[in-house]
This record gives sequence, structure tokens and C-alpha cells, in this order.
Amino acid sequence: MSSFETFFEGWLVRQEHYLDELQSAQQRAHEARDVDLRDLVSRVLLHYQQYYQEKSRIAQRDVFLVFSPTWFTSLERALLWIAGFKPGLAFRLVSDSVPDLTDEQRVQMTWLTEETRVEERALNDRLAKIHVSVAAPPLVDVARRHARYVESEGAEGEGEAATRLKSALEGVVADANLLRTTVATKLAEMMSGAQAVRFLVAVGQFQLKIRSWGLERDARRSRVGRRW
Repeated sequence: MSSFETFFEGWLVRQEHYLDELQSAQQRAHEARDVDLRDLVSRVLLHYQQYYQEKSRIAQRDVFLVFSPTWFTSLERALLWIAGFKPGLAFRLVSDSVPDLTDEQRVQMTWLTEETRVEERALNDRLAKIHVSVAAPPLVDVARRHARYVESEGAEGEGEAATRLKSALEGVVADANLLRTTVATKLAEMMSGAQAVRFLVAVGQFQLKIRSWGLERDARRSRVGRRW
């Protein structure tokens, strides 16, 4: 098990603990002080920031790995957008979990939604240009072949292609991670403490549910594979 996989397992345990704390805070939000709820929100956002900091270190060592991460289930990998969840997903979770936004908050969220779409399109364009400029195969295919052949004698051709991609991809991944964390932070800042708690409950539940479904699906596939 890699050092990041060890970190990620511990991070998920802490994620479950934070979700329990968030759900408890949600239930008593009517009697809690806003400053206390915001303190919890800040700690949870820091928890996510730690994940992206650690993932950035991995990307600097092997950027191809974060495009097909071994620590994710096949379902989680299928949902990836530039090595993580698409930032715009946060707005759908807000809509589902925070129905009591004020008119001012809705205007702010509309502006942020449009800004995020522009940034997402710009990152997609950068990634497409990288593909074209190096005549690159799909990144997941490069990542898998890179991992499979990196230590073999036949890896020279793949290594040359990987080298041309590496520095450009690191920049795209770093900016995508920054966009993800910026969107989450701005959304939390425009909400009350109680609203931000409900938003983060929805985020945590979504993430852990996708992982649970992914683990179940991979286990079923493994059992079917053993039969054959």
C-alpha cells in the first residue's frame, strides 16, 4: 500500500467522524451559536484542504496516477473530472440541501455558478490542447500504460510521451484543485453557519455514498470474475 493510500484510508475515517459531527450540529442548529457552527465548517474545509495538499504532492511525483487513482473504486474513477469531482457539482448539492437561501444569496450563487462554468470550460480547453499538441491518447490510457510499463525495458516510447505531458498536466491538475476548493470556500462564506453545515452534510453523504456503492460494485465484479 502506498503512502497516499495509507493517508487516504485515515482521511476517510476522519471524514466519517466529521460527518457525524456535522449531522449532530445540523440537528441542534436552532440552538447553536453561529460562531460555533462556522468553527466546525472551517475545520471541515481544512480537512478537505489537507486532502488536496497531499494529492498535490502525489501529482508532482506522478501526475498520471491522479488521473487513474488506485485508491478510488471504479465508480469513483468514472466520475472524475481532471483528477477530482467537477466543481459545478457543489451547486447541485446546495440546491438540494439549502432551500432557504435569501434573494441576495441566490444572486451571489448565480454569479459564482457562471464564473465556475467559465473556469471549467477554460480548464477543459487547456486539457484538450495538451492532447492535440502531443497527439496524446486518452489520459486514463496513458496513466495505465505508464504504471504498467514504467519499469520495463519497453517503456522508452511511453516515457517520452509521458515526459511531454507531465509539466502541462501538473498545472491543469493544480488549477482544477484550486477551483474545487475555492468554490466550496466561497459557497460556505456566503451562507449562514447553519446553511453551511447542511451543505457540508450533503457533500459528505454524497462522497461516502458513492464510495460505498463503488466498493459494492467492485466486490460483485470480483465475485463474478472468480466464477469464470
